[in-house]
Amino acid sequence: MSKIEVKSIYKVFGPHPAKWLQAAQGGMSKEELLAKSGHTLGLRDISLSIDEGSIYVIMGLSGSGKSTLIRHFNRLIEPSAGQILVDGVDVVSLNKRDLETFRQKKMSMVFQRFGLFPHRTVLENAAYGLAVQGVGRAERERRARDWLEQVGLSGFEQQYPHQLSGGMQQRVGLARALATDAEILLMDEAFSALDPLIRREMQDQLLQLQAKLNKTIVFITHDLDEALRLGNRIAILKDGELVQEGTPEDILLNPANDYVQSFLQDVNRTKVLNATHAVNPARLTLTMRSRPAHALERMRAMNYEYAPVLDGKRLAGVLTAEAALRAGQEGARDVSRYVEELASVPATAGLGEVLAQLVHSDQPVAVTGEDDEFIGMLSRKKVVELVTPALSETAPAEGAEAAPDLPQPEGGAEVQAGPERRDEAA
Repeated sequence: MSKIEVKSIYKVFGPHPAKWLQAAQGGMSKEELLAKSGHTLGLRDISLSIDEGSIYVIMGLSGSGKSTLIRHFNRLIEPSAGQILVDGVDVVSLNKRDLETFRQKKMSMVFQRFGLFPHRTVLENAAYGLAVQGVGRAERERRARDWLEQVGLSGFEQQYPHQLSGGMQQRVGLARALATDAEILLMDEAFSALDPLIRREMQDQLLQLQAKLNKTIVFITHDLDEALRLGNRIAILKDGELVQEGTPEDILLNPANDYVQSFLQDVNRTKVLNATHAVNPARLTLTMRSRPAHALERMRAMNYEYAPVLDGKRLAGVLTAEAALRAGQEGARDVSRYVEELASVPATAGLGEVLAQLVHSDQPVAVTGEDDEFIGMLSRKKVVELVTPALSETAPAEGAEAAPDLPQPEGGAEVQAGPERRDEAA
């Protein structure tokens, strides 16, 4: 369900924005608008839908409009045209009093440069938003202490900002934003001023907190690695316009243009993509109670030499055609005693982890979800294509030889005359 709906937002900066809005809406370029009017186009026709409980990342280079856009959400910047709907309420239409209440209770903001009061203690800074809400001192200090503990700053309550490292100061800012219990958290380049190691730690902490709190988080960054790591969905802006929007996987695998591709050139795909992206859904699965003759018949009909066996929805193992034939010859009522162990990887395993397993074995590998629920069979060919897309386009034969695929395209295994077929790409 959408928590925030951004509908056709335009922003023109200058002394007479209304006069030049129509020109911007008509498609006049940013450069032409500036040359003719002295006005700057901040945003052009931006529409987004942000789901409740998600981390939505807005990214782009400096001047792309990302910080301008996030400041429209709580009307720190007024739009020239368009709507910002939060829980169905148009923020643009709120009067002064309602807007003040909205800012205090619905949204909190974490800034790049921390935004702490230097003359206030850590505890007082963390409790500031609650003080603005009119919460009593004892209660706001209790809640502030609780959030400081959750962000790892217990014991620093009486320190002042200048006594803390940059990472610790940003934790205070995060505690202050969370203490108000706002449903929406706006984070504008919140980790950009931090050293790489501290930045990674803050990303980890944000993900851990989000797993517990399930807030709606709008996160601004210019760093694609950070966007891919944090975002459920990502919007990429350029010169005030939306260039591409989608899941991290959508953007990584299908960049809309050269601008987006330029962000992706140094991305380590093995850290972003996981086993789910290289899975072939099963066309044939068996159960522990499958009759040997029936199992063998189904495998032969699909020219499979093995098939995954399930116990309920859980992966139990694999049954080969040879084992099914032997079970029938020995008069077994079902295949349960003939099921062999099948290697598996969790769906969340990164492709780096998957590759490490594949290089040590040419045997089939299953992909499983929570509680060992069977999802499908891992495709070695897909792994190669995802990790080295350029190589797979220019030299597919070499790619297939270097990392042989599973012997079947969608979950079972082909019944083949020679074992060499087990190394062919699907």
